[in-house]
Amino acid sequence: MSALHQLEETLDLYLKKKAPDIPKNVKDLIVSFAPWINILLMVLAVPALLAVFGISAYVSRWAYLSGVSMGVMYYISMALLGLTLLLRGMAIPGLLSRSIKGWRFVYYSVFVDAIYSLLSYNAAGAVIGAVIGLYVLFQIKDAYK
Repeated sequence: MSALHQLEETLDLYLKKKAPDIPKNVKDLIVSFAPWINILLMVLAVPALLAVFGISAYVSRWAYLSGVSMGVMYYISMALLGLTLLLRGMAIPGLLSRSIKGWRFVYYSVFVDAIYSLLSYNAAGAVIGAVIGLYVLFQIKDAYK
């Protein structure tokens, strides 16, 4: 059994079976709007990501000329942000068809986003965002087959 599968089973135990349930009507609402919320968030994030890459290209040129570098962690965190958007984009067809594959892409994106937040020195945001995101994901997991 892979480590991610073991982690998924452990999280299922604590975030689905032992945690308080979200009411069924709220779960149904989340499941029906999840793909559209995902699309909306991606549409809003893509211009920001492109702006960051555009600004970083300008700043890195200026910084290079003045003897300052952007740093490896900046580029790693931007790559993780891009990977999060890619995973969310790959999840959309699965979320629309309510397949477990789409659910898993969102599941993986929560972890990548948490790593991005940690590298951005936002440990509290990483923990709170991951716990809330995983709780909601595991509450609605039964809707995806």
